Amino acid sequence: MLSLVLSFAAHAEVSLAQANAIQRALLTLDTHLDTPANLVKPGFDIMQRHSYDEDFTQVDVPRMNEGLLDGGFWAIFSPQGPLTPDGYEKSRDTAILRALAIHTMVTAHPDTFGFATEAAQAAPIKAAGKHVVFMSIENAYPLGTDLSLLTTFYKLGVRLAGPVHFKNNQLGDSSTDPEGAKWGGLSPLGEQFVAEANRLGIVLDGSHAGDATVKDMIRLSKTPIMLSHSGSKAVYAHPRNVDDDLLKALAASGGVIQMNAYSAYLKQLPENPQRKEAFKELMAMMDKAENGDMSAKEFEQMQAKRRQIEHDFPAVKATFDDYMEHFLHTLKVVGPLHVGIGADWDGGGGVEGMMDVASLPKITQRLLEAGYTKEDLANIWGLNALRVLKQAEDYAKSLSNHTTAQ
Repeated sequence: MLSLVLSFAAHAEVSLAQANAIQRALLTLDTHLDTPANLVKPGFDIMQRHSYDEDFTQVDVPRMNEGLLDGGFWAIFSPQGPLTPDGYEKSRDTAILRALAIHTMVTAHPDTFGFATEAAQAAPIKAAGKHVVFMSIENAYPLGTDLSLLTTFYKLGVRLAGPVHFKNNQLGDSSTDPEGAKWGGLSPLGEQFVAEANRLGIVLDGSHAGDATVKDMIRLSKTPIMLSHSGSKAVYAHPRNVDDDLLKALAASGGVIQMNAYSAYLKQLPENPQRKEAFKELMAMMDKAENGDMSAKEFEQMQAKRRQIEHDFPAVKATFDDYMEHFLHTLKVVGPLHVGIGADWDGGGGVEGMMDVASLPKITQRLLEAGYTKEDLANIWGLNALRVLKQAEDYAKSLSNHTTAQ
């Protein structure tokens, strides 16, 4: 099989069957699965096949099997509120409940999922025929000003953590806060957050962070950082994307960027005022559903309303070709040792031609056609992310050994 892969010339045609055969042999991980938000919603069963057209979900076990996705980092996310003790406390409680929902998923289906807290555990979980469950936290706002809570989340299994989300917070500047930068990068507390993550062995996630914040993270972190779901600013100049100079700095420090499939970050999309207005009323209902505070009847009413909006004012999405333009450009800039996949499934990701994880072998097919080898694909699909995790583990162990020696 390797000789077959190595014989593919750039732009040679590769069948989807060939891509499937190659991907099946690889450890395939996505570093940003927002699927845990669905675990608390009425009627969702991770073991059953769902449909994006019906309930707007993108990840479940049948579709993971079809798309040959072995697992990845399942994200804890809680919406950001005011930077107040009450806001922090509410978000903290939501985040802990989300972590427990992930644990419940694993323990309820021990033959299907394997919980992982170390890089070396991923391959044996795949070999046992199970799906890999690492845990991440998207937006460290729930920590408030008490960084000792990061130890709590570490003990729950978190091994990847980003300081910010859509808005600036107590830890640093976001790339998308409409009010602009507040701190000029990381805040003083955010700098302490970097040191604490390093101490514990948690990989730092620069997705959603502003450029200056990412630069601070690279400068201060003792181990490489990850951008768990980001794109190329050279292809589309959106604040959530990363320019070539920052990509090169990331790679030079040993870090990796995982390619996002969120349409609005891939290309300029036409405005749809009617759709935007229709979604205003729906958003409050969606927030309630994400917090697990909605009855089954209310949830189905919300889903029916959303299906009606999608029918009346269908979204214009980027295409799979748009996604691969970001992917291939980034590979040319930093090479296959610094690129991976974090498509933002169940968090807004998905493009025409790849709307759920069942379609993932298309990525393998396109990369093979572009001339990338099986070794390249192994790195892109999982080994790059695991290398960064292993470096974080090793650094934390070195601190522990040093303390013990003293």
